[in-house]
Amino acid sequence: MSSNSKPSIGIVGGTGDLGRGLALRLAKAGHTVLVGSRKSEQAVEAAEALTAELAQRGVAHPPIEGLDNESAAQRGEVVFVTVPFGAHTPTLESIKGAVQGKVLVDVTVPLVPPRVARVQLPPEGSAGMIAQTLLGEDVHVVSALQNVAAAHLQADMDIPCDVLVTGNEKTARQTVIDLIESMGMRGFHAGLIHNAAAAEALTSVLININKQYKTHAGLRLTGID
Repeated sequence: MSSNSKPSIGIVGGTGDLGRGLALRLAKAGHTVLVGSRKSEQAVEAAEALTAELAQRGVAHPPIEGLDNESAAQRGEVVFVTVPFGAHTPTLESIKGAVQGKVLVDVTVPLVPPRVARVQLPPEGSAGMIAQTLLGEDVHVVSALQNVAAAHLQADMDIPCDVLVTGNEKTARQTVIDLIESMGMRGFHAGLIHNAAAAEALTSVLININKQYKTHAGLRLTGID
């Protein structure tokens, strides 16, 4: 556990829009954040830019560091994977040894350009299922945050979104729900990793809605206080 008693967070593929948004939110919530990239120099640049942005907002926070993906996965006590689907499998293979025994949060959506507004789930069922099968049962894969716009995460605003959280270990899901709540959203237990397919498919639905209504739509669950 990191010195501030909150788990350090490794963000694999952390220089993209979604990774940067998560880094901002998690650093603001008091976590040491390790931004990963295939090229460590790009991660260092991103970490410096994120640190400057939070300073401009007047937010005190633990360090944000830039590293290569494997080092970020090795040092992070909880690891997020936020890479495009085309890089999903090779990225997981590259960090497999570094994430054994950890909670790994898979945010990847199986979008297949150029038809990203059409649901195209992989033969394995979902990116979450691919991750759990590839990494093995000693890695607690949790699928979450596919339906939250990167623009919302990066903005200095409350996020009016709920998050479906799936995974085979309830305690791992709860760890991720706690992180989601620390970022200003509500997270909900949504079943085993097999159910990740539902949240992943909804991303393409939301892309259609966003194009039609020129917005960044998210999900809200009703009937839960």
